[in-house]
Amino acid sequence: MLKIGIICAGDRELAPFLPHIENCIISEKVMLKIYEGTINGINVVTLFCGVCKVNAAIATQILIDCYNVNSIINAGTCGGMVNELDIFDTVISTEVAYHDVHDVILTEFHPWMETVYFSADKRMLKLSKQAVANISNDYKIVYGRMVTGEAFITEVGRDEINRKYAPLSVDMETASIAHVCYVNRIPFIAIRTITDTPTHSGSDNFDINCEKSSEIAKDIVLKLLDEMKFAYEG
Repeated sequence: MLKIGIICAGDRELAPFLPHIENCIISEKVMLKIYEGTINGINVVTLFCGVCKVNAAIATQILIDCYNVNSIINAGTCGGMVNELDIFDTVISTEVAYHDVHDVILTEFHPWMETVYFSADKRMLKLSKQAVANISNDYKIVYGRMVTGEAFITEVGRDEINRKYAPLSVDMETASIAHVCYVNRIPFIAIRTITDTPTHSGSDNFDINCEKSSEIAKDIVLKLLDEMKFAYEG
């Protein structure tokens, strides 16, 4: 049975999903409030994990161990890293890396990866492309690399990250969620909409644009859920 975990970083990113959850049951684990029910007949479990890598990892493992999700979508907002993307454009992950973890930590120690990049699930990527083909809006939806780290990005930091990873977006949670999914062999994808860019950077822009960006990301996730239901359950 398809059961999808949806993880958002903050309460404002989670808020657009809550009106869509039917037969909602609320529970609590490790100081997190978890919402379980259905969206258009699809079993979902969702929460906001709180900002940062450890919080994201805790939430992901809880959804896997205690709520038996078998796919995870990371939804919400991000910072744009390239000038070609604007506020309210959406990045869908093809692969994710930490920008603040030394390469050998992942390749020479657990989980002994061949690369520093966690790949998004191929089937979910294919279904997401079908989903966004039916969406018409004024903003771009692009596929590519995301990076995660626990720092607000300054211009100096941005240049260094871009040289090493060439990402489309940056945030503080996605790689941790992908990391936990990788070791649990759980399919994963991230869908994040841009709140700030190299030109329009800073926490003020995040605050101004968070609500609308979260709504855009939610709309794309709901379309993906429909595609997944049809593909997995017929």
